[in-house]
Amino acid sequence: MKNLWDQKTASRLEKNPLQLRVFSSQLLGLNSDLVLHGGGNTSVKLRETNIFGEEEDILYVKGSGRNLATIDIEGFTPLRLTNMHKLAELVHISDTLMVREQKLAMTNPEAPSPSVEALLHAIIPFSWIDHTHADAVVTLTNTPKGGKLVKDVYGESMLIIPYVMPGFKLARKVYEITQNVDWQQYEGMILLNHGIISFGADAHESYERMINAVTLAEKFLKKYSSMKKNNFKKKAPALNQETLSTLARIRKKVSIIGGAASLARLNNSPEAQFFSILPNVKNISTRGPITSDHLIRTKPAPVYLNQKNVEKSIEDFASKYEAYFDRHTNRKQTRLDSAPRWGVWPEQGIVSFGRNSNETEIISDIAMHTAKAIQQAENINLVNYRGWKTISEDHIFEAEYWELQQAKLKTEFQPPEFEGKIAVVTGAASGIGLTCAAHFSQLGAAVAGLDINPGINNILSEHTNSGSTHILGIQCDVTEKHAVAKAVAKTVQCFGGIDILVLNAGTFPAGQTIEEIDDETWKKSLKTNLTAPQQLLQSWCRF
Repeated sequence: MKNLWDQKTASRLEKNPLQLRVFSSQLLGLNSDLVLHGGGNTSVKLRETNIFGEEEDILYVKGSGRNLATIDIEGFTPLRLTNMHKLAELVHISDTLMVREQKLAMTNPEAPSPSVEALLHAIIPFSWIDHTHADAVVTLTNTPKGGKLVKDVYGESMLIIPYVMPGFKLARKVYEITQNVDWQQYEGMILLNHGIISFGADAHESYERMINAVTLAEKFLKKYSSMKKNNFKKKAPALNQETLSTLARIRKKVSIIGGAASLARLNNSPEAQFFSILPNVKNISTRGPITSDHLIRTKPAPVYLNQKNVEKSIEDFASKYEAYFDRHTNRKQTRLDSAPRWGVWPEQGIVSFGRNSNETEIISDIAMHTAKAIQQAENINLVNYRGWKTISEDHIFEAEYWELQQAKLKTEFQPPEFEGKIAVVTGAASGIGLTCAAHFSQLGAAVAGLDINPGINNILSEHTNSGSTHILGIQCDVTEKHAVAKAVAKTVQCFGGIDILVLNAGTFPAGQTIEEIDDETWKKSLKTNLTAPQQLLQSWCRF
């Protein structure tokens, strides 16, 4: 793994440890092989003077929901270490109570809620701490003898912590294990089936230890895991009519099962297609997540989409999910919807489902990292270590139905009116069409804007706040049947279907009596105002 440390920048920030904490956190966050979409955690311990003139030890830890790639100083939450150490001495408290007590330890009530792993950071007696879900490390731990494997790789340089549910339980487990430990002999700890923590006396030492530790895992996989040859072309192929129609059917069924409109995004990259045709993909892809942190987005496993009947595949997934819930619930939990969050589609690739484009993109990224990790674990050529094995179903349920996530279900949340819906607007580069496209986007819809103007994509981006994944600008002459069919196909491939059509493109010649209208004006008017909408409707009906 490449070490991105820039000593010139670090030296410039040395007198401002929080700025230095931001700098090294972003270095970690920018590498998707370390953390994905808000994952991971960092902290720094400082000594500060409070309003009464008293010196206090303060833990600055990443705020809940903050992204390491873009975090700033305001993204870190200051906590009194004295309070946190007292919390760690308790034998048992609920995570709900832990979160409340952590908030009481905050020195700035306007800071974000602290990470649920703040207590773990408080326990570790180092000033600088980095925590990631590095793919290579977690891959090693997600094997039949993961604990022994990482021990072989790291020797005595890392503490090995068995899997425990993140939150108070994990912090307490580490507290108990390390009571008589000489911390100075370690460079970090491996959290089995979860991630890796590095620590140090300064920012550089902690960061470098993280990179070095992950590099060791990557080197092991490179040496002992032989990935099978991928014969798919480097460029993803265009989808044919049958495949697009099936994608729309998949999206429809997932939306029905989930009880709300959902987008569907097909990743048909060579890597995704290759994973989808592995002989045992149905078995290995459904053994569990790469880390329990992803469960909130991915559910325990994907749906395996049988080519012969994709709808039945989704129905079977829902039935199995409901049975899984019934096996583990104590009747206090509220069951989540039974729809899958991603799927393996043989010969096509990986499909992700979400309420909006950002969600489908995040899930797609997680699925692709998971697929790579599964293949690496399955291809380890040391018999005792080969195979993909994640946490138990009991642990999966515990993490998916975590009390803090369940509490969120009780809060009233009104999604945008058109969230999960897909709208196509013609003549979208100006006037009424542009206003309609912007308005649908504002109300949560994924929008494809069609216009003859070659700058349509930039125009839509400038007039919406949804980001490029939510808005699709397509240059298209709506009077050309083939161009319309391609635009519709591109929309379906990007979002999974079409729900709403705004037939806005048109031509409006100056008022004339019937005898004054020349043939060309008449033909153009009919072609643009009548034939073009008919062609678009005809293409749309297929999906």
